[in-house]
Amino acid sequence: MSETTDAADDKTLFASEDPFALFDEWMERARASEPEDANAMALATADGDGLPDVRMVLLKGADARGFVFYTNLESAKGLELKENPQAALCFHWKSLRRQIRVRGTVTPVSEEEADAYFASRAKDSQIGAWASKQSRPLEGRFELEKQVAVFAAKFGLGKVPRPEHWSGYRVVPSRIEFWRDRPFRLHDRLVFKRESASAPWRTERLYP
Repeated sequence: MSETTDAADDKTLFASEDPFALFDEWMERARASEPEDANAMALATADGDGLPDVRMVLLKGADARGFVFYTNLESAKGLELKENPQAALCFHWKSLRRQIRVRGTVTPVSEEEADAYFASRAKDSQIGAWASKQSRPLEGRFELEKQVAVFAAKFGLGKVPRPEHWSGYRVVPSRIEFWRDRPFRLHDRLVFKRESASAPWRTERLYP
């Protein structure tokens, strides 16, 4: 990348006053350059004792309200979020040599949002949401396949309703950091932060 292009990128990167607009720009570039799952993100939670946990999930929505993902509410992440409704996210795009880090509180999505997203899923995935007791002990693959067959027969060719134990969460950010790789580990770091969801964003640059 040329020095001129870097300078132009800096002007675009650090001029924005809206972190969600900047996120959309970076995600659009990632979708064009990442081989698959540009919306993959590491989700970090912690239980009531403060012991952290992290796993990869898929982002299913992002706007000024926050970042949305869906899961079994009785899974490890669901139980941890019930105890401690705070989370961190990390998007890493190796093709762009960029990452975005998010920290904030977590709130459930509305029933209407959860129903609409569940209805958009492939039927096999809908049945899987009923069949999987996510994060709990499984004796063997056959046990899971048997549960899939049970629910496939139950719903047949009809509509599959959303299970009560399956819904979504929204991470409402208090801090969003945009990170870009630069030579000699002299990386660019721009942070947006605010005191509450209704407060204005403030920005600052960080040392690498």
